[in-house]
Order: sequence, then structure tokens, then C-alpha cells
Amino acid sequence: MALRRSFRRRLGWAAVILLGLVLLTTGGASQVKLRMPGESFQGPLPAADTGESALAEMLRRDVVMLAETIGERNVVQHHKLLEAAAWIEKELAKAGHAVEKQSFVVRGRECFNLSVELKGTARPDETIVIGAHYDSVEGCPGANDNGTGVAATLALARRFAGKPGDRTLRFVFFANEEPPYFQTDQMGSFHYAQGCRERNEKIVGMISLETIGYFSDEAGSQQYPFPFGLMYPTTGNFIAFVGNSASQPLVEQAVGSFRRQAKFPSEGAALPGWISGVGWSDHWSFWEAGYPALMITDTAPFRYPHYHLETDTPDKIDYGKMAKVVLGVEHVVRELAEAGN
Repeated sequence: MALRRSFRRRLGWAAVILLGLVLLTTGGASQVKLRMPGESFQGPLPAADTGESALAEMLRRDVVMLAETIGERNVVQHHKLLEAAAWIEKELAKAGHAVEKQSFVVRGRECFNLSVELKGTARPDETIVIGAHYDSVEGCPGANDNGTGVAATLALARRFAGKPGDRTLRFVFFANEEPPYFQTDQMGSFHYAQGCRERNEKIVGMISLETIGYFSDEAGSQQYPFPFGLMYPTTGNFIAFVGNSASQPLVEQAVGSFRRQAKFPSEGAALPGWISGVGWSDHWSFWEAGYPALMITDTAPFRYPHYHLETDTPDKIDYGKMAKVVLGVEHVVRELAEAGN
């Protein structure tokens, strides 16, 4: 085991050198941060207590509602997109939140972003946004992408209800993240982030929850864009924190907080946004508006064999592990909400 770790460490440093050489040719070597605070959890996961088991069941119920009861939801299946928005609004209201709706039109059809806010008690002008997109790609029920992100954001909104922090917390549900709107001005998150910028809001951090429900203990189950597979685990049993270079402090703080509190494997990196996969969700929209933002993900197509397929169904999700991730993210959000950060 010691020899294996030593070999992997040498291989990791060789990969870092190789990555540096690649990035030097593109002017990006100074924009990479791979080493994160703390250490990723290793070993058997702790058994779930009653509260964690209840959370896992709630997450399962919400994913089933989105991906099975409602199903495919997008501008083509517009009535289903509206049904999903109405259900999310109802769930937020049940938790005691006042829901704000942002309307915009795509292809002649009205779409909505939904948000709730907990005003900060010490620094209300500083805002932390936690968000997820609730649409699914055409032809896909979207259990993992992104029923899991929506279920997690709903769970956090429920858990923080009536418990404001020093900073303002905002939980947002976006339409139209998926193609053909991906990384265009028709994304719901793009509309939302640009509105924040126009109002000159001080968003100090945005967390995008994107496909967080699939994990595998099989060797070789994790893939990466070259050359990151030489330095990161090849078993897809961890949750990843990914941001662009400008968001490095936020990524480091989030990973450090998660590792202090959560007994669950984690990896993190701050990388140039042009690297494949780094900007593949709603956090990209906040980068475009000049805000620090990161994605928390199971790495989607780099691990999940049902990505964007009709087989992306609720039975593929590990709700027990997902619950552990959500509880860890809750600690991250709570620390980010403290004014001392």
C-alpha cells in the first residue's frame, strides 16, 4: 500500500508538470489550483442516523416527482416545465418561503426562474446564491440531471427556513440550462445573473448543484478530460467542487468547509473556464456577470452512464450518499453565510 501511494504521488506530480507544460502553451499555467485545503475522507462511510435516513427519503421523493411523475420538462415539453415550476413553488411555500418569480420568453413561451431569500442579519448586502436548474434535456426524464440538484436545493431551502445568517442567502431554481440554450443568453441563470449585475448586487459566491446523485465504487468508473485522470481518483465515489480561476478563494473555502464537516470523499479544483466540463452548468452564467461561482457535481458525463439518455431515471440514484453530500453542503453554506468569511 505504501509503495502504491508513493507511485501514485510521483505519477500525480508528473501529471501536474505535464499539465503545466500544456497550459504554458496557452498562457494558463498560473490559473490552475489543484491542491485543496484538508484531506478527502477515506474508508467506509458512517452509517446513517435517523435524520439522515429521513433526508434520503425526502430526496428520493422529490427526484421521483420531477423525473417520474412530471417527467421530461423543457421548452418543447412546455406544460411539463410549467408543472415543475408550479410544484417547486408549492414546496417552497410549504416551507414558509415567499417565492419570487422572474419571467422571460424563449421561442414565444414564458419561462420562469424561482427564488427565495433569507435576508442577512449583519451584512444583508452580501449575498450567497445556491441554485439548480429544473429543466431536463429533450428526450430525458432528468433524474440525476438535474432532479438531484433541484431536490438538494429544495432540501437546503427547507433546512435554512427561518434561520437567516449574517449574509443574505438566496435559493434559486433556473429554467433552460440544457441545450439548445446551454451557455447562451437564453439560459434562465444567464437572465438571473445579468439582472443581479444590472442592479449592482453584491453576490460574494454562487453554488450550482448539478447532477449530485450517482456514485460508483468500481475501479475505472471515473473519467476526466486529459490530463486530469493522471492525478485524480479513477473510482467515481466522490463529490467534486469545480470553479474557474477567478473563483479560486470560493472553491478553496467550500472544499475546506466540506472536508471539515462531511465524512464523504471530495475533490476540488479551480481551473481555466475553457477546460472541458469546468463551466458546464449555471455557475457559468455568474462568471459571465463577473461573480465568483462554483459547481458541486458527481461529474455527470465523466462518470454517469445514463447522462442525457432516457435511462436517467430515479432508480439510478444513491439517495443515501446524496443525503451525506447535502448535509456536507449545508455546512458549507452555513460557513459562507457567516460575516467573518
